[in-house]
Amino acid sequence: MMRTRPLKVALLGCGVVGSEVARIMTTHAADLAARIGAPVELAGVAVRRPSKVREGIAPELVTSDATALVKRGDIDVVVEVIGGIEPARSLITTAFEHGASVVSANKALLAQDGAALHAAAEEHGRDLYYEAAVAGAIPLIRPLRESLAGDKVNRVLGIVNGTTNFILDKMDSTGAGYQEALDEATALGYAEADPTADVEGFDAAAKAAILAGIAFHSRVRLDDVYREGMTEVTAADFASAKNMGCTIKLLAICERAQDGGSVTARVHPAMIPLTHPLASVRGAYNAVFVESDASGQLMFYGPGAGGAPTASAVLGDLVAVCRNRLGGATGPGESAYAALPVSGMGEVVTRYHISLDVADKPGVLAQVATVFAEHGVSIDTVRQQGNNGEASLVVVTHRASDASLSGTVEALRKLDTVRGVASIMRVEGE
Repeated sequence: MMRTRPLKVALLGCGVVGSEVARIMTTHAADLAARIGAPVELAGVAVRRPSKVREGIAPELVTSDATALVKRGDIDVVVEVIGGIEPARSLITTAFEHGASVVSANKALLAQDGAALHAAAEEHGRDLYYEAAVAGAIPLIRPLRESLAGDKVNRVLGIVNGTTNFILDKMDSTGAGYQEALDEATALGYAEADPTADVEGFDAAAKAAILAGIAFHSRVRLDDVYREGMTEVTAADFASAKNMGCTIKLLAICERAQDGGSVTARVHPAMIPLTHPLASVRGAYNAVFVESDASGQLMFYGPGAGGAPTASAVLGDLVAVCRNRLGGATGPGESAYAALPVSGMGEVVTRYHISLDVADKPGVLAQVATVFAEHGVSIDTVRQQGNNGEASLVVVTHRASDASLSGTVEALRKLDTVRGVASIMRVEGE
């Protein structure tokens, strides 16, 4: 039997995502009510500029006083899509204090203060859901937190930023340089006017922190994630990748150590074989591989950004939280019982592709090979090209630690025959 009294929802933010949330709540009201067991009512919308006309939203619902809205006491669920650290953090904790559960899409805040927010939710007996914070419409957090709760996840590997994937895909498919591909992404609306958060990996790093924490039942903060942007990737790097049967993607990689005693989380460009499913993820799409003991390899794929896709994830959480509310229960909270330490990048073991500018004369290859051997880094393949006294030397290693590779590169730079290190890129997905 459906309850007639509606559950009241406060919406913080009414931009690209927030406006879609409001629209879907209105156009799908009957379906949402049937799925939840009670109607849901948009009780207020907090925005910076309340005078702006917002289609489909009654003007009397709009306010610039977000704090007063979440303090009302009759609000059942607060949907936070304003982003950033403050005032979002204060508004969310205030919502818990005044009896509301929270649905958020705020990856930066959750990556930085997720533990404190979960603690506040638990203290007040409320829900904190955030499926939309990681991969847009792709269901990922709920499968990790619930569907795989009985399994042991060992690795999460994926493309979690649509802007960077669009840029790298353009560079790969058309031969365009980085700036040219970025300009096209901006013109099409895939990249912000200031794309730093995307192209320097900050956005993906926040998502990696969230995913690692859930996957490994340990607290992983944004500061724990190694981050390397993609602004230095060149057309020459793509040419080298193609020679190896690879392409280049900006990857978020969260791994459990082989001995199970620690975890790592990192974001950086990497070469991946064309045979790997992630290599075929084109445009602004996202895809994430999850590897676990019992389930093996699972792949989640779909649009990772945009108003409607992100709103879809928000509404999924809203339905779940409202159902919990009606049942007088809460869903899964933070699971950090494993408390595994987060190792630094120096502990990471993978393959490397190193491109060197060297003198074109006898003995250079032997000198370079000696340096690799002295640092315990095994060489898989070498390719050398020379012309007019200058040459390029491309070395692909077997698996080696980041620390040993760093020592190798430092020693290579000291050789008189090495003019410079053109590029270093990790090789993943094998």
